[in-house]
Amino acid sequence: MSEVIVVTSGKGGVGKTTSSASIACGFARRGKKVVVVDFDIGLRNLDLIMGCERRVVYDFVNVINNDCSLKQALIKDKRFDNLSVLAASQTRDKDALTQEGVERVLNGLREDFDIIICDSPAGIERGAHLAMYYADRAVVVVNPEVSSVRDSDRVLGLLASKTSKAEQGSGSISEHLLLTRYSPERVASGDMMSVADVEEILGLKVIGVIPESQSVLAASNAGVPVILDEASEAGMAYDDAVARMCGDERPMRFTELKKKGLLNRLFGGG
Repeated sequence: MSEVIVVTSGKGGVGKTTSSASIACGFARRGKKVVVVDFDIGLRNLDLIMGCERRVVYDFVNVINNDCSLKQALIKDKRFDNLSVLAASQTRDKDALTQEGVERVLNGLREDFDIIICDSPAGIERGAHLAMYYADRAVVVVNPEVSSVRDSDRVLGLLASKTSKAEQGSGSISEHLLLTRYSPERVASGDMMSVADVEEILGLKVIGVIPESQSVLAASNAGVPVILDEASEAGMAYDDAVARMCGDERPMRFTELKKKGLLNRLFGGG
């Protein structure tokens, strides 16, 4: 049975599209047939991070408007045969998405894919609402700072009340927190909220903690989801998060200050 997973946030710039791409690759690497859909109409960044921007011919809005078939618009990933991308339109606005159109596309995708990742625009406007409306599961991406946590609380409220499942009384969406750009050093100095702080405020456990890392930006610029960089702590943390989403138990890494070696302690090195 297929599953629709929305990757969402209240605030922009928290790493949502980066997370969508890595989660999609993580599921594909585990043998699931996966499609990742860009709901950010007018901006379109997912295809850049997935490294397929030059192969976009048709997009999500073209499918909704019946300008092409769903199969024509899907772009197969070159690294995984079981992973596809449905790009957003760069030339339309968010009003181009309709509820019935989104439902029709998602139903079509459910016939062929195990996992459908919806990369939501930030905030609580129309595109974000449509991205979460038909979801079975939600990954709420949050940075450990007050404004991001506060905005995520609003998104959790929408997930609980403004989705198809909530309106029909057919159960609730499973919710996960994904903490990104985490720095144990800044937590220790009091400049950043801790994992426990965020979990307490939002009332949810984190599914993963992604450390602040230059490798995330480098991977995005190269069109390679950072989860595929197996030497990167961020890549390892995304793999851990996907494993937990699949029901595996893994210890939470990269959340503690690294202990200094003997020479560093003796000579005051960092």
